[in-house]
Amino acid sequence: MKHNIKIVVNGDEYSLAVDPWRTLNEALREDLNLTGTKLGCGTGDCGACTVIVDGRAVSSCLTLAVSVDGKSVTTVEGLAPSGDELHPIQEAFIKTGAIQCGFCTSGMEIAALHLLSNNPSPTELEIRKGLSGHLCRCTGYNQIVEAISVAGEKMKKCCHEEERS
Repeated sequence: MKHNIKIVVNGDEYSLAVDPWRTLNEALREDLNLTGTKLGCGTGDCGACTVIVDGRAVSSCLTLAVSVDGKSVTTVEGLAPSGDELHPIQEAFIKTGAIQCGFCTSGMEIAALHLLSNNPSPTELEIRKGLSGHLCRCTGYNQIVEAISVAGEKMKKCCHEEERS
């Protein structure tokens, strides 16, 4: 028996009828066609499917869609919703070469958003801790850590300028 849920994804409200065993990852990718959130391992070990649900970073492959009824979800598509400009995190990932094959990138960028939202000036150790549970087979993590540091600096400048206006 399907369950009717309402969720806000990247600022847009959706009503879905989902099976009780359907994951949030499946609902995002298959029902809403938001394919930026990847499915890597399916067991919550790789981080490729990370999204933010009501301010918490979660593995969408382990989260049942019915459990997000009435909640707000941010996916990688929500980083630059207009499509006109990249988010500072996305810009930093490109600038530092943190994107190789790209499979882990969406989960890493969402983890970076979560980290920087809670800690705008993380140390290298805090960044590495914030990335724990995220696997990348291409970059060796140094470029990703650098990207998050660069993005944090840019986001601080951006927010300071907005506050002064």
